[in-house]
Amino acid sequence: MIDDLTLRQLQTESAKALVVMGATNNNISRFNKQAHHNSQNWYRAVIEWYIEEYGDLPSQIGPGKEVKLVMDV
Repeated sequence: MIDDLTLRQLQTESAKALVVMGATNNNISRFNKQAHHNSQNWYRAVIEWYIEEYGDLPSQIGPGKEVKLVMDV
């Protein structure tokens, strides 16, 4: 599922997930360890966290579905 997303979709889904999690340094530092200077892997790690918590992509289920990004307005 995640591997089929475009770069823009990865960015958008991870942004919604970060809003839900409360993107503090402490919260997001764990993804830095998983991605090792690769932004696409970082986005994937954030989305994987969200899927583990809520069961699907942020745009599809849970509190992420209600998040409106600036590009959506």
